[in-house]
Amino acid sequence: MTEGSDLSLRRTATIIVRRLQAGGFSAFWVGGCVRDSLLGRAPGDYDVVTSALPGQVEALFPHTIAVGRKFGVVVAIENGYQFQIATFRAEADYQDGRHPEQVRFADARLDVLRRDFTVNGLLYDPVSDQLHDLGRGAR
Repeated sequence: MTEGSDLSLRRTATIIVRRLQAGGFSAFWVGGCVRDSLLGRAPGDYDVVTSALPGQVEALFPHTIAVGRKFGVVVAIENGYQFQIATFRAEADYQDGRHPEQVRFADARLDVLRRDFTVNGLLYDPVSDQLHDLGRGAR
């Protein structure tokens, strides 16, 4: 991947968050893209978490794939890139250690507390350039 495409991917990921926020929803980058950015690495992809429900995400983005709609996950395709957009959620009853039996939509804090590593629970708002640690390093 060239530096130019890294910047284009980052700009498009910012557009995704900006569109969700303009629609009245909270939205942040989360997970590996935040970690990689903090380490000075170019992320290979950007995951987004939001207060928007799957139907609301689909209404804001003309090209989507409902990959895990019942879990609150929709892929938006923008400028040729795919972005996984997940509604804030809490999970329970892991029968196999990985897949929850119960998912309920929640707020940002509950969403970050369910994540596997502290760094994966950091939220970054690229529009305001603010990093949020709602779990305060707790796991």
